[in-house]
Amino acid sequence: MIAARIRAMGSLQWLALYGVILGAWGLLYAMALPADLRAAGAVYGLDLLASLCVVAPDGGGYLGLVAMWAIMSAAMMAPTALPAFAAYDDLSARAGGGFGALLGGFLAIWLGFAVLAAGLQLALFQLGYLSVFGDSQSLVLSGLLLMLAGAYQFSALKAACLTLCRAPLAFFMTHWAEGPWRNGLRLGAVCLGCCWALMLLAFVGGVMNLAFMAVAMVLMALEKLPAIGRHVTRPLGGALMVSGAATLGFGLIG
Repeated sequence: MIAARIRAMGSLQWLALYGVILGAWGLLYAMALPADLRAAGAVYGLDLLASLCVVAPDGGGYLGLVAMWAIMSAAMMAPTALPAFAAYDDLSARAGGGFGALLGGFLAIWLGFAVLAAGLQLALFQLGYLSVFGDSQSLVLSGLLLMLAGAYQFSALKAACLTLCRAPLAFFMTHWAEGPWRNGLRLGAVCLGCCWALMLLAFVGGVMNLAFMAVAMVLMALEKLPAIGRHVTRPLGGALMVSGAATLGFGLIG
């Protein structure tokens, strides 16, 4: 059984998926701002470094930000959905293809998220709450985002979405007649329902911060595993709320 699954995940469609993931991470690595430049920005001022930042709102513009968020979403979210893709692959092997359409629908949902996240980043930048690099310049904003993400971990919507993510086989069998594209859209929407609040913590951890993205991706992937996820979601929510309250407190005092 395991050997058959490993062989199946070496097929052309899986290699294409791996290519999308690795390509997205490669682009993020090329676009990421080195830590020494972030430190220099804190010392010498962000205006001096703005021209060096390829994802700056005043450099690449709105479409550049959309592209950056789309690449980041693909790199972070596609790996978290690998169990779901495998479940669909098992079903489609007996009922006829559609893996590419499923992936396309999934990524289309996250492209929509990228459009909204880029708009939010641009608005917060123009209001002075974010640096030109997309990092929060306000402890109050950081605290509120952390508390929002923490509170959402305990919400009914988060629990409902995680339930579907943890049982992809039942999810696909329920909606199989709708076809791969609509199943991909459904899967993407459920995935978005699980992870949107954690993704917005990029404004706290640092947009284009590879370390933050890697840690967040691992946590979101663990949440979706049936045996492990139940031991991750609520403790993570509690830690985020405590961190957020402390950060907000420092921001209000300061």
